[in-house]
Amino acid sequence: METIIFSLLNGVIYGLLLFMLSSGLTLIFSMMGVLNFAHASFYMLGAYFAYTISGVSSFWLALIFAPILVGLIGAAVEKWGLRTVHANGHVAELLFTFGLAYIIDEIVKIVYGRNAVDYRVPELLDFPLFELFGAQYPAYRIFILFISVGMLIALWFILNRTRAGLIIQAALTHPHMVGSLGHNVPRIFMTVFGAGCALAGLAGVIGGNYLVTDPAMAVQMGPIVFVVVVVGGLGSLAGAFLAAMILGLLQTFAVAIDATFADIFGFLGLSQTSEVGSITIASLAPMLPFLMLVIVLMIRPRGLLGDREL
Repeated sequence: METIIFSLLNGVIYGLLLFMLSSGLTLIFSMMGVLNFAHASFYMLGAYFAYTISGVSSFWLALIFAPILVGLIGAAVEKWGLRTVHANGHVAELLFTFGLAYIIDEIVKIVYGRNAVDYRVPELLDFPLFELFGAQYPAYRIFILFISVGMLIALWFILNRTRAGLIIQAALTHPHMVGSLGHNVPRIFMTVFGAGCALAGLAGVIGGNYLVTDPAMAVQMGPIVFVVVVVGGLGSLAGAFLAAMILGLLQTFAVAIDATFADIFGFLGLSQTSEVGSITIASLAPMLPFLMLVIVLMIRPRGLLGDREL
């Protein structure tokens, strides 16, 4: 019971963090048709900006200003870079964001070094919130839960209950009509791209000290983000949320299972001494998202809730 409850909590928190990171990429693809390969790099920038601001001031100011800074950088990238490349087609866009990811990674290494920085949980939240089955649960993880849920509610409200959200949704499918009605569609694109990068930056602020803040964090999270977006369905926020929760729970429970193939399939004659029988379920956890990606693409190429195929 202890393993189930704690794995469930950790899986939900990790899934919400994945959704926060992938929601921005989903918004960008929905409107612009661009798979931003540098999206995880903006997540890394959010973590490093938060580390810098926390060192000068406090984590709470970093929580506000780091995503804003990342969003402004994203808006600048769209206006003075991606918008120009957009005229040359999707291949040029992919290559542009691919190169941008390497540029950001190298700049981070030059400025902060190649080792992990000491980006810590704020002292105000660095305490056990409750004790269950003799184990303590950190308050900061529940803080991540509240921030993620708050972001989800705010995103839903803006897209479905505000005039700006209705204009954005209209621009997703009918940009020429929105432009004909007098709205500045390029500015809408720039705003959405910046907002998507800001969401990635927010995920970096609250996830950088929960996981680790180092130059490899973008490479580690980048593939998982694309798995979430593709499995959920390209352009579907609801699909991204569903995929993020499934992957978060799947990986967390896999890590918590202390069993080998021999323990599970012993009735087939597998023994602990064999190579296959000695494989643990926990060791397969990093592979599970990509296994799920392959299965979904074979069975349902448009994703769980998507309406367009790769």
